[in-house]
Amino acid sequence: MTKKSGKSVSFDAMIKFFMMRFEIPTRQDIQKLIGRIDQLEKTIRVNAISEKMRQPQNAAKSTRHGKAVLLNGAPGSASAFILEAIRNSEQGMTFAEIQTLTGFDDKKIRNILHRLHKIGKIVRKRRGLYVVES
Repeated sequence: MTKKSGKSVSFDAMIKFFMMRFEIPTRQDIQKLIGRIDQLEKTIRVNAISEKMRQPQNAAKSTRHGKAVLLNGAPGSASAFILEAIRNSEQGMTFAEIQTLTGFDDKKIRNILHRLHKIGKIVRKRRGLYVVES
């Protein structure tokens, strides 16, 4: 008998063939899934915080005269709305959480937080995390 001549199949090629054939995930596939799961968890956390703080049709909206509508529906200032939101949170609120809850622009929130901190109504627990003064 004569021996067939041809290319020998490498071990790596065999492994790749079996992984594709039996749909076995690679390390890259698993890393992509982990990344997607992290994004979903972050989105769920942000939505849970905003839903916990927000009541169904009582978002903070500025009126023509610069007053905001508080969580309980009563008119008030934007500072009062942010202070009430921080007070209602258990562990304080981050800048991003305040922004998603209120819908105010960055500059307005920064000015309000600075003013509330300056008069002693809130405390900066760490960078970006604000709690009500006890």
